Amino acid sequence: MSNPTAAMLVIGDEILSGRTRDANMHYLAGELTKHGITLSEVRIVADNEDKIVEAVRQLSVSYQCVFTSGGIGPTHDDITSDCVAKAFGRKIDVRDDARELLQKHYDAAGKEFNHARQRMARIPNGASLIDNPVSVAPGFILENVYVMAGVPSVFQAMVASVLPTLTGGEPLLSQTLRVDLGEGEIAGPLAELAQKFSDLSFGSYPFQDNGAYGANVVVRGTDGSRIDAAMADLVGTFAC
Repeated sequence: MSNPTAAMLVIGDEILSGRTRDANMHYLAGELTKHGITLSEVRIVADNEDKIVEAVRQLSVSYQCVFTSGGIGPTHDDITSDCVAKAFGRKIDVRDDARELLQKHYDAAGKEFNHARQRMARIPNGASLIDNPVSVAPGFILENVYVMAGVPSVFQAMVASVLPTLTGGEPLLSQTLRVDLGEGEIAGPLAELAQKFSDLSFGSYPFQDNGAYGANVVVRGTDGSRIDAAMADLVGTFAC
């Protein structure tokens, strides 16, 4: 039985403009891999309602779960919550449980819980809240879409909150062999090994070291003994 699949939707003009470097995809991929969930697709879209709604609808029917990051803050361009609600035909408004969490937080901090901050309590009908131990403002789950913050520390905390609730499969294992030959030389034998071990994934990642060409060959799968066998064949094939 294959592992569950997931997609990620990264939202924000700042990512596409190069102003902000996305760290959340790298983190999520690692955590899902350990949990036995395959991250199969990542999309990056601008702060555009039609594009976000379209992407949410497409990804939610293609994968078991979808994770979004970005666009749930207090400013006018934080439109992710509204877009996810629209994608599923749900109404959205300030919800009492989310408002109470934020009211207590800002009261304790001696700050006004103003209209802009109340935007973060707007939750689509039928959604479940995602705990945010870092800055309190919650994410939410609607259908199979997990809507989370873009700030890496908050995103990571939210992932930690939801991951134990997800049904995973077998953790993905990997081993790497450095081969000091160019990819043109190893492509043929590597293809034969990939065919022999068709239940495993083989990746070749070239490098150049002091003018010499080589590649790191990575073998991935869920069966450690099969990976060991494939690595033994790799070493025997490319021993030099």
